[in-house]
Amino acid sequence: MRRFRSLGLFLALMLLCSGCVQTKPVQRQVFAMDTIMTFTAYGKQAEDALTQAETYIHELENALSVTRTESEISQLNRAAGEWMSVPGAFDILSAAKDLCELTGGALDITAYPAVKAWGFTTGEHRVPDQTELTELAGHIDHTVLELHAETQSVRLPMGMALDLGAVAKGWAGDELAKLMKEAGVESATLSLGGNIHTIGSKPDGSSWRVGIQDPLSPQGISCAIVEVEDQAVVTSGSYERYFEENGVHYCHIIDPDTAAPAQSGLVSVTIVGDSGTICDGFSTALFVMGAEEAAQFWRAHPELNFDYILILEDGSIHITQSLEPSFTLTDGYTDRKVTVIAP
Repeated sequence: MRRFRSLGLFLALMLLCSGCVQTKPVQRQVFAMDTIMTFTAYGKQAEDALTQAETYIHELENALSVTRTESEISQLNRAAGEWMSVPGAFDILSAAKDLCELTGGALDITAYPAVKAWGFTTGEHRVPDQTELTELAGHIDHTVLELHAETQSVRLPMGMALDLGAVAKGWAGDELAKLMKEAGVESATLSLGGNIHTIGSKPDGSSWRVGIQDPLSPQGISCAIVEVEDQAVVTSGSYERYFEENGVHYCHIIDPDTAAPAQSGLVSVTIVGDSGTICDGFSTALFVMGAEEAAQFWRAHPELNFDYILILEDGSIHITQSLEPSFTLTDGYTDRKVTVIAP
């Protein structure tokens, strides 16, 4: 993976249902994809749907985990340039490759060796020298990943490795939401370690309220709230998985062009949209792009139906215009500068 979500990423789901309890929630907590996930559903079908969801998330992890030697992705990374059948991972690989192309490589799932080189997979952090970074950047290139739909096979050139962590939780949220809707669930929330996916609205018909962490606050409190229905909310930030050396802050989000942590002037990117996969991938890509390029990208792709909340290094906030009616600053942050990005 070129960038992954940390266990403690604070994207608090504000389930405020005062005076509206028509049905009691059923909740299931699962540890998967290196994070604690919490699924909450309402209605008669909730229990069965959550059981199906728990089974599915473990099956998906078994196919996608880059650290489990028996997973399809792990085997693909060891295939030494040979074609390999990956039926459990093919669809998400195809979707991820499309997102890499759409973002012009700001998202690149082949950056995994660079993530490892900086120590973000092991916790043994180090700063590679320029010679090593140049070599690493030369092996980051999603365009050479070959996919054969008919056989659900993939070929990755020798010397390269990939990780789907930048889209896996978003993909999982989409698939879980589909599964639960098919099971008859009309109201639910899926919290996948920093990724929030909502199904329908609250049981009383009102919107779900999702808190956005102030990345500059050590208390991990929300600086804003966004209201959503039947949408995903995904955040990537530089404030939890990072290390400092000689006074320099190095975050886990790697810029594919340099094979080094992104220096874009942003500290947090939240994407709101219908597709969890798109939200997950774009939260990383827009972080790499920076505020100006992110605005250009959003304006160029209205068909993708996504919006964003950017928090800059100076604490100011950029939000896309269509989020204005559902975006609110919390107490203590009402004086925060907010710039609205128009189409």
